[in-house]
Amino acid sequence: MADTETYTVTGPNGEEDTVELPAGLVGTMAEQGENPAKVISDVVLQAMAQQAHMMAHHGEGEVPEEIQEMNDTAEELFEARFGTSLADALGHSH
Repeated sequence: MADTETYTVTGPNGEEDTVELPAGLVGTMAEQGENPAKVISDVVLQAMAQQAHMMAHHGEGEVPEEIQEMNDTAEELFEARFGTSLADALGHSH
């Protein structure tokens, strides 16, 4: 196995988890001089916003209000961080 890098995520209540990634992978996604932890945070927000979108717009049946609110907030956070809407990033609008 190739070398790896370990990143730690800390939750709001102090709980932690780690993830190992191939060494250098994060660097290939970073702009010159960009902090690797920011790259990881960007990917987490992208993934979570996409998951919220899937739950709110592509599930079966009626969407609970709390899921819709989470999705709305995720979309707002995504746009604030990346300067584009999640719908535009996904190539469609909902």
